[in-house]
Amino acid sequence: MTAFFSTGLSQQQFLNEYWQQKPLLIRQAFANFESPITADELAGLACEQDIESRLIQEFGDSPWQVASGPFDETTFSSLPSSNWTLLVQDVDKHVPEIAYLLESFRFIPDWRRDDIMISYAVDQGSVGPHTDGYDVFLLQAEGIRRWQISDTPVYEAELIDGLEIKVLRQFDADQTWDLQPGDILYLPPHFAHHGVAQGECMTFSVGFRAPTQVELLDATVNSLMEQERASHRYSDAQWQVESSSSEISQQAIDKLKQQLHKAIDESEDLLANMLGRLVTETKPSLEVMAEQMMDETPDYAELVQRFEQGEHLVRNVYYRFAWAKVEQGYELYFAGEAYSININKADVGLLAMLAEKSVLKLADWQRLSQHEELIEMLCMLVEEGGWFWAD
Repeated sequence: MTAFFSTGLSQQQFLNEYWQQKPLLIRQAFANFESPITADELAGLACEQDIESRLIQEFGDSPWQVASGPFDETTFSSLPSSNWTLLVQDVDKHVPEIAYLLESFRFIPDWRRDDIMISYAVDQGSVGPHTDGYDVFLLQAEGIRRWQISDTPVYEAELIDGLEIKVLRQFDADQTWDLQPGDILYLPPHFAHHGVAQGECMTFSVGFRAPTQVELLDATVNSLMEQERASHRYSDAQWQVESSSSEISQQAIDKLKQQLHKAIDESEDLLANMLGRLVTETKPSLEVMAEQMMDETPDYAELVQRFEQGEHLVRNVYYRFAWAKVEQGYELYFAGEAYSININKADVGLLAMLAEKSVLKLADWQRLSQHEELIEMLCMLVEEGGWFWAD
């Protein structure tokens, strides 16, 4: 079985024993690690218009002041020598040299992963003790960061009022570690943690998406409405006489639950379609960059010519992809939309290729070109900017 870094665990053992259950410190997960990006380069990204970034400063009377980018050189030159942090989102998409780190986490489905956020902090810089509602792997890239964590999850967190970020009113640490470059700290959802820079440091946060129950329910209702399903009215056959005519009784609640479950169960492929569309929606902060790659719809002859000339297609990392087996075949999910495709089970690897591979070259095209529906799918994805010709 594939090993999980230097822990002595397999990937499956990590999922069984730690994933969404308890923290794990991994010393030298990436031995002799050197950051592919410098602090100056990260600051440069934070100065760009379409890149999401935040600057968090900690003061005495009004702690954790938050400013959103883009920033400029004047902003950085005026900062104090301690107690501030720069956060830049989706660096794995903006800087291709970062993306290789994600390969170590691909035993967890791609559609669960969000991004690599990079945090640069000067001495004593932090964002305060807090909890997250998602899983995160904290890779120390440069310098030292001291992490304090709690041993039990916090579900009803009391926060300091009046702040733009969520900082715990009270935090009691159970364990403390100093992370060196190459070390990783895994934290499941809701475990309180506080990271403080010991001198200048940089931390890569590999975060995983976790839609809320409200988001899932809202998406399910929207899917039911779009498919014109679940239009049956509430019914209560076999009703038992009750003592009060105004009470909403437990038997009414039970019948309601049964009918809501039935509405979902009777709608074939509803949940796969709903989840696929939800988790592939493009983040608003990435839409402008994603749409820059849209092109005219290519035809079969153009694809043949360009591949045979040695050109290759590159998958647009600003868009999300997923796929699922459904009742009538398969569905590809792309940028919040679902596309049906009728292929044999033996060819599902080709569908996965369109959702997972980074580059399509001639050999890949020769496999795809044996299937008319996959050719049509690829043409659509090129038109929509999901795949684009490399310069």
